This record gives sequence, structure tokens and C-alpha cells, in this order.
Amino acid sequence: GTYYRYSYSYGTDFNDYPKMGVWPNAYYITYNIFRNGSTFRGNKVCAFERSQMLVGATARQVCAQTSRSYHSLLPADLEGTTLPPTNSPNFLLSIGTSTLQYWKFTVNWAGSGSGTLTGPTTISGAATFSRACSGGTCIPQQGTTRTLDSLGDRLMYRLSYRNLGTREALLVNHSVATGGVSGIRWYELSNATGQTISSATPVVRQQGTFSPSSEYRWMGSAAMDNNGGIAVGYNVSSSSIKPSIRYAYRGPNDTLGTMGNEASILVGPGSHTGTLSR
Repeated sequence: GTYYRYSYSYGTDFNDYPKMGVWPNAYYITYNIFRNGSTFRGNKVCAFERSQMLVGATARQVCAQTSRSYHSLLPADLEGTTLPPTNSPNFLLSIGTSTLQYWKFTVNWAGSGSGTLTGPTTISGAATFSRACSGGTCIPQQGTTRTLDSLGDRLMYRLSYRNLGTREALLVNHSVATGGVSGIRWYELSNATGQTISSATPVVRQQGTFSPSSEYRWMGSAAMDNNGGIAVGYNVSSSSIKPSIRYAYRGPNDTLGTMGNEASILVGPGSHTGTLSR
């Protein structure tokens, strides 16, 4: 079939590390912005006019930007067919040094269009953490001294949103230091009792750190099915195995905060020995 293609300019700013989310009123995207490709300016959050894009018409964007103290925000990405409550802003998450942070981006397409970014608010009840590799490079591989970048300084794509009818759920993960290696820290956030995620800061329904053995696990991606079951795929490596891909999952009736049943997707055929660490 046919499709429509759009492009947007950010002048001399380099819009690095883009992450997208589908939402009823817009497509949302975030960037780490570097002036002239070199000086970090903060994270830019933008909304594209989805209703216009769907019919190939002129589509606006509205943007807001954080200070240089924040980076790598993730926009919520709609999962399933049940929409969020009417007029919900897009929800975003980021991490601080040892905290999980909540943001909202409210967009109004009336008139010339406007957008308001609010946050961050620290998520109460989210367990503190230390970033994998202190946020940098330390993941070992078999057969080489070259180590890999943990990307432990940021949340991992996607920030999955699902409206289960009885509750709203936000699911996300990142890589943390644990037991001398790195593991997958995952969270399911939900609406506070009697509230929506839009009206009040979400609360932690469950969370955990998945690190069942002495390998390094990092760079995961998590999603939830329409029954509330969760799966997370991730990379795994150590000095005795080559970088590979595995996943773990939990059923909706499993004990809260538990993740198990690890399975292999791909046994890596080689280790990375190039000059870059990713």
C-alpha cells in the first residue's frame, strides 16, 4: 500500500539517540540534543501531528526541551487496542543517578499548537540501584579483552504502556550492577488507587532485578501481553561465552517481583573485536 514520509529540521542541532512512541493524539519522539554535534544541550521531546500524517496532510510538530541535567527520556508507547483515558498526556520516564523519574508531555493542537513538559517527579517506592559498569563500558566477552558498553546510564527502549481495564501499566527496564556483574532491573508501574497515571504520579506495582547466574545481562527490551504477562529479551555475555540473546518471562499470576524461566534466542557466533565498544 501507500505511505507518507515526513522530515523535520532541528537546525544545527544534532538530534541523537531518537526514541519513539505511538499515542492517540500524536507520535512522540525524544532526542539527546547536541549543539553543532558536539555540546550536549539536554533532551528534546517532540510530538508529531498524527491525525494529519495518517492522511498525508501537512503535519506540525511541537517540542519542549529539558535542561542539560537530563537525557535519554523514553516516551510511552501504546500496547494493545484499549486506549488510555481520554486526553491523557504522553508519559515519559528517565533515570537519575539512582532514581526512576516520571514526566508528562501535554500537547494541544488547537491554534498554532503547543506542548508543555512537566517533571521530573521521583517515583516513590522504586528501589535504588547502581548503574551497570557505572554507566559505561565493562561487559566482558569470550576470547578478547575488548569489553562492551553497558548503556547503563539510560532506560532501555520501549516504555510499554498497556490499559488492562482494571489498571494502567507502564513497563520498562535498564541495566544495573548486581553481584559483581550486570543484571536487568525491570519495573511495572501502575496508577495510584482511585487515580489515573495522568492525574497522579504512578506507583510501583512490582519490580525486580533479573540476574540468575554469573553472566552479564544488559540492554533489555520488555513488553506486556493483554493478560498482564511480561517478557524481557536481553543480551548476555561473559569471559566464557560470546555475546548472545536470551529472554525471561513471568505469568500474570506469578508472585509479584519474580522473573524466571530463562530461554535462549540466539547463541552468539562471535565476539566483537573492533575499535568501538557497542
